[in-house]
Amino acid sequence: MQKKFQKFRIASIQPTNNKHIKARVLTTSGMLAAAIMMTGCSPTEEAQNKAANNANGETQDVNILNVSYDVSRDFYKEYNALFSTDYQKAHPNSKVNINQSHGGSSKQALSVANGLQADVVTFNQESDMNLLVEKGLVASDWQQALPNNAVPYTSTMVLLVRAGNPKNIQDWSDLARNDIDVVTPNPKTSGTARYAFLGAYGYGLHQFKESSSDNPVQTNDFIKKLLANVVTYDNGARAATTSFTQRGLGDVLITTENEANLAAQQFAMGQVDIVYPSYSITIANPVAVVTAVTDKAGKTEAASVYLKGLWDKPAQELMAKMYMRPSDEQILAAHKDTLPDIETFEPVAVFGPWAEIMDTFFIDGGRFDQLASTK
Repeated sequence: MQKKFQKFRIASIQPTNNKHIKARVLTTSGMLAAAIMMTGCSPTEEAQNKAANNANGETQDVNILNVSYDVSRDFYKEYNALFSTDYQKAHPNSKVNINQSHGGSSKQALSVANGLQADVVTFNQESDMNLLVEKGLVASDWQQALPNNAVPYTSTMVLLVRAGNPKNIQDWSDLARNDIDVVTPNPKTSGTARYAFLGAYGYGLHQFKESSSDNPVQTNDFIKKLLANVVTYDNGARAATTSFTQRGLGDVLITTENEANLAAQQFAMGQVDIVYPSYSITIANPVAVVTAVTDKAGKTEAASVYLKGLWDKPAQELMAKMYMRPSDEQILAAHKDTLPDIETFEPVAVFGPWAEIMDTFFIDGGRFDQLASTK
């Protein structure tokens, strides 16, 4: 399904490696066992006791870890401050502390699956959330727990070029030219990179009137030429932005609209311009509570309130201010001057469900590997 999409930016904790996770789990387990022996309480009972103490007027601090994708850090840094103030007004005996962890979306999902104790996850791809559902960490009905299928905002892919656009890059088709060097993250670790690849691929199908399920010869040839121009595959979108703006690599960076605006208006002001392609992809950014963690710690209610706040008007206004496309249609329309219309497509409408997308394009030996390896 095609639709008109209005055109349209983090203190971090890095994921811990498995070795350290195991050591920490062993240490924590020993401490927890000793605490249970001393108190006679299970972890669940302890959490219930803390909730009861708070209800009786005792002060309780709540610590929430938000594990998120690479380029969301700036938004959540501001939203966290907004939420903490409002939460304390509503819960005068409690103080909430929000910690952030950012990296490539799929890399972050793997970290949580392997033991990183996230309370909430805020990704940019449904397949990353599905991994945590399969692991029993996120409830299977996570999409029904929040409005708009648990997607508070969307984005799209744009092209960031050097100031003045010296290579005259106007659309996806220009990225296949022989004189263009392209910077993009790695689709094996970055959700943003997958959207970049799918955005270009969907454009090719649209231009050549081909279908992904058939043998799209012209689209595949276009993507081969584009991928042959890639000069670096960084692990995440922010690293790719750094390669383009600070290391000076490439003529064009494929990135999200909010990241492109952040670069253009802050750390690369006057050095880059944004080009909106004629046809691009819709990026959904799903969020969920990691109930397997929060239930044990007695933090499910606080974590749920944290995510529900993303649909409040102040948060939606903040999204629009930071060039994310809020789900509130009135707020989105009010920012039409900075989030202008472009034509976009939903990836599942063109390529099928995310499980099928991953199997077709991004598994080892999939279509991305096949096209990237052909020079």
